[in-house]
Amino acid sequence: MARTAFRTEDVDQAMEAIKNAFYSNRLDVLSRPERFDAAFDVLELGGITVGDLRCGADVRVRCGELGSYHVNIPLGSPMSWHQSSRPSQLTLPGAAAVFQPVGTTAVDHWTGEGRIVALKIERPLLERRVEELTGRTLRGPLVLDPGLDLTRGRGRAWARLVGTLVDDLYEDVHLLQHPLVAAPLRDALVNGLLLSTGHHYRDVLDRPAQGLRPAPVKRAMDAMRERPEHPFTTAELAGQARVGVRWLQEAFARYVGMPPMAYLRSVRLERAHADLLAADPRTASVSDIAQRWGFGHLGRFAEQYRAKYGQVPSRTLRTVDDDDLWSPRRP
Repeated sequence: MARTAFRTEDVDQAMEAIKNAFYSNRLDVLSRPERFDAAFDVLELGGITVGDLRCGADVRVRCGELGSYHVNIPLGSPMSWHQSSRPSQLTLPGAAAVFQPVGTTAVDHWTGEGRIVALKIERPLLERRVEELTGRTLRGPLVLDPGLDLTRGRGRAWARLVGTLVDDLYEDVHLLQHPLVAAPLRDALVNGLLLSTGHHYRDVLDRPAQGLRPAPVKRAMDAMRERPEHPFTTAELAGQARVGVRWLQEAFARYVGMPPMAYLRSVRLERAHADLLAADPRTASVSDIAQRWGFGHLGRFAEQYRAKYGQVPSRTLRTVDDDDLWSPRRP
């Protein structure tokens, strides 16, 4: 995490500063007579680069292929731009231009009266987040809609979040850049962009939270549901999920609402409950069913079962059988 402030009247120096913070570029001054007075304030935030950029002159910036996702928010005056062979687009204040990581990119006209708030988001960071939230593997670049309305709805809320970070660039005490704040703030910026702009996975992300569990969490859950009787440990589940133990524990707390072993116990109780409902007490016992699903301590099983289902397991077994015996005799 690093913050830099840069001021120059030299175009070549400005090009070098943009290259260091963002991308290789060719910057051309369009104003006549030529004048130039650039001011760049930039913050690097673990895979995200945020810049408050001014050039003090009408300019054109050509960058080639970016390799990262990028959002430009023009302030004070419009900005025209294009990617690849597509026609030039005009982005007005109150909106954002969203660039893809592939395709040659150019800001065709950036007026000297305006500022641009620029966000560079590393491609692996954004695409990995989509895979974590959807449990799906991306086969190519995530294609984002090229425009984002910042005047209403989620776009407006996301713009306020970006604005808070930009404001912090000019504070003497940079609270938002503290590691305890920076990591969740970075996550909020990425998640907020994915929830604000259009793309192929928006419908999946808009579903309730249980549909958004990361792929490692789903792998661990699937393993437990496939073999709940197996004596899993948290370390073994982390191996199944291909993550560390601490990551798995934190992810289960966040996305499932309980530790992995508590989830395993819940699955086992569900299976035992189903067996008790279907069993004949003349040939089955609570002890046999409990052991079948990995409960080695009968008393503890009965206590946990009662907490979940409101009755002891033997009562479930007898009640079902009594109902079955008496139902044929009812009028």
